[in-house]
Amino acid sequence: MNTVESSYGTATLAQCERTDALLAAATQMIEAAAVGDSPRLDALLLLGQATERPHSSLFAAPERVIAREQRRKFEGFVGRRVRGEPIAYIVGCREFFSLPLLVGADVLIPRPETELLVEAALERCASRTAPAILDVGAGSGAIALALKHQRPDATVTAVDVSEAALEQARVNDGVVFGALAPAVRWIASRWFEALPGESFDLIVSNPPYVRSADIMGPLTFEPRLALDGGADGLAAYRVLFAEATSRLSSGGALLVEHGVDQRPDLVELAAAYGWRVAAARDDLAGRPRVLELKRSVAA
Repeated sequence: MNTVESSYGTATLAQCERTDALLAAATQMIEAAAVGDSPRLDALLLLGQATERPHSSLFAAPERVIAREQRRKFEGFVGRRVRGEPIAYIVGCREFFSLPLLVGADVLIPRPETELLVEAALERCASRTAPAILDVGAGSGAIALALKHQRPDATVTAVDVSEAALEQARVNDGVVFGALAPAVRWIASRWFEALPGESFDLIVSNPPYVRSADIMGPLTFEPRLALDGGADGLAAYRVLFAEATSRLSSGGALLVEHGVDQRPDLVELAAAYGWRVAAARDDLAGRPRVLELKRSVAA
């Protein structure tokens, strides 16, 4: 049984009533489970979700007694976190490129490092007026929505093979833009199949690139379809490199996110399909993360 030592004695989470005692108990439980790097922050986020109170309110009144029903909800949230479920799925949202996005088990949780892909895309199309942009593998809609938010003049199309993911993306479209008509064109498609004859100034993709054998721990809570890149993690890139060729307008580019140890293999694979590296970007931690590719002159 998980307990916490406090000025009130030793208590289980279920026995705690005050805000400070609940936070202390939950922090200890999450820390003991070793499921994250910030157990105190996790506890705060979960209590805020359970009570529907801002974090400032929780800090301002640590002595406040939390209602029983809210405590039960909090216990459930903490139990899910202790079992390894990502915090974003429990609270149901994640910020990406300063946009509030709703997330659920049908979509990959947007990662901070993927913002680099958006930054690269914005830089790449900065000189183009009303660029046509395609996001392959829309998921929650994070990339497509961030691009449209930053470039309202762009025509942004996003495809995904998962209808459930597209439904989440459409919801996020409404959350971000608050309009009756979607700001992004969302299309159910396996790769480019539903886009016959269309071409784009820029194609961006954060494809599944985790090696099948590496999908374990917290990753098992996320949709395997969005993660599994096959035995070598490169299966999706083979399709992209083969099929994106005919989908780019003159002078267009393909931008892809990749795993930190995949760049050398990915550069070699791209060359085999007639692509050259126009730019390579590392994330804030200095880890290889994004490639900008263009068609080789001889291709």
